[in-house]
Amino acid sequence: MSSIAMVWRSRMLSAFTGTTSGRPDWVQRIEDGDDAGWFGADSAAWVVHGGMPTLVAGIRALLLQTLHPGAMAGVHDWSRYREDPLGRLSGTIQWLISVTFSDRAAAEAESIRVGRFHDRVVGRYVDAAGVERPYSAGDPELLSWVHVVFTDAFLRSHEVWGRPIPGGADAYVAQWAKAGELVGVVDPPRSEAELMGALADFRPAMKSDERVAEAVHFIRSPGLPRAMTPFYRVLFAGAVASIPVEYRRMLGLRRAWWPAVTATRLVLALAGNILGRGSSSEDAARVRLARLGLLDSQDVAGAR
Repeated sequence: MSSIAMVWRSRMLSAFTGTTSGRPDWVQRIEDGDDAGWFGADSAAWVVHGGMPTLVAGIRALLLQTLHPGAMAGVHDWSRYREDPLGRLSGTIQWLISVTFSDRAAAEAESIRVGRFHDRVVGRYVDAAGVERPYSAGDPELLSWVHVVFTDAFLRSHEVWGRPIPGGADAYVAQWAKAGELVGVVDPPRSEAELMGALADFRPAMKSDERVAEAVHFIRSPGLPRAMTPFYRVLFAGAVASIPVEYRRMLGLRRAWWPAVTATRLVLALAGNILGRGSSSEDAARVRLARLGLLDSQDVAGAR
């Protein structure tokens, strides 16, 4: 690997995991678990969350989340995303990866950690009808909104740039419903049709205002290291291209004039080559499953 690629790898790993080694301390807990976890090897959730399209999905999810004024108020009032965007990103990744690949106890513990943060996020906001309302991050409506947007973003991004999902979209939505339940979502969607219906049901609650514009501006230019900026711009354009036009208009965004989907595919391939096709978290999960006799050791060695 060239010196330039090594620098890139270090910066990317630091951004996504909080450590330049690519194996943060919490990954060891994935290897040390005592059961198969909520999903199991080569499940829909493993495939979607272990793929490079997650780099685009995170951007898409953040953009769409801004359209609910209650969720946007919580971010505006409480989030440290302006001061430490990478720290917030690595914290979200820790939850996503832990719930996907850990055993059940570790997934539940990580979800409880997230819930403790939600407990103190409270305030007031003006809804799409102009009515002032209280909010809390643990409010069932807001929890459902974040889950629906997250699920939709990761599913659609993987459909555009990833490999086939075992069991298809329905399998992924059904499996990831468990993650929603772990953080308090009531009756999350369990099929693609239910997911699309839930997103449509939120349409009257969506609102575009100056807070949305401010957040979108930040997501477009989050202050990453200069060397990473050109590639991030491609991923941002890819995320925008994957969003339905109705929501793009609300976000004040236009699809790039250049082939953003194809360019994003090239950047994801480059990122995969730099980071390595293997996932330390998935590798750790496979080691755990082999230790428990739930996976052949050959599947661990040749998984990637």
